Amino acid sequence: MSLQWTAHHRRLRLIVLAALVTVAAVLGVTAQAASARPAGPGTFHWSGGPKPVIVLEHGAWADASSWDRVIQLLREDGFTVYAPPNPLRGLPQDSASLHAFLTQNAALAGQPVILVGHSYGGAVVTNSAVGDPAVKALVYVDAFIPDQGETLLQLVYAQPGSCLGSNPADVFNFVPIPGGSGDVDTYIKQSLVPGCFASGLPTGQAAVIAATQRPLAASALSEPSGTPAWKTIPSWAVVGTTDQVIPPAELTFMAQRADARITRVHAGHLSMITDSGTVATVIEQAAEDTSS
Repeated sequence: MSLQWTAHHRRLRLIVLAALVTVAAVLGVTAQAASARPAGPGTFHWSGGPKPVIVLEHGAWADASSWDRVIQLLREDGFTVYAPPNPLRGLPQDSASLHAFLTQNAALAGQPVILVGHSYGGAVVTNSAVGDPAVKALVYVDAFIPDQGETLLQLVYAQPGSCLGSNPADVFNFVPIPGGSGDVDTYIKQSLVPGCFASGLPTGQAAVIAATQRPLAASALSEPSGTPAWKTIPSWAVVGTTDQVIPPAELTFMAQRADARITRVHAGHLSMITDSGTVATVIEQAAEDTSS
């Protein structure tokens, strides 16, 4: 009886010891992962001057709801955020619309601004921030960062691999714009959205994005960009390393040319949805680094 009890007790001790070792290992891995994870929204502590306003510009085939989670995180950290609608009528018109929002909006009067653009919105912020001293930083999220005279078509084709870079008739559905002098609206074919524009998102969510997309006027693709604001305003860039719309090599080239501080994320073209925490953190870093 004594020998049996001793053996049983020994086995029990071994089981408990093994469990403790396993728990310790798990905790060690978790702690290591936590220490490697960058500080993000919720842990941000403002240490600069007046807190800037954040203005978010969405891109083509999207609307301001693409920023929902980023807005939530920024607001949790005390930032005032605006996400005005991008008309998607053409680069000059859209840039003028955002410029008016920035310079003629009483709610922004006298406040520093961090201006953020996603995808086509990057071209819009590049043009709209020119001559506005209130804009302290530009943040590009999977975005076009054009130089003067460049068009979106040139930038899409500059590097191979864009899922929108094949025959336009195979990529888009076209709808005439009433009174648009022959211009047409472009809609990405719904079957292409999950693996292209919304890659990395759950199938159901990608389907909703495909169904609710706002069209971009085709003329916007060939209109030359103007004087780039990034030549005088500090820039940051989030680069999705699996972006299927703008090849990562092109995103990196444009960001480096603009002397932007680059953050790479394992994400597709919608990293503000799939990795909203990192995107919010980059915006907050730009705000702090440019505060007076």
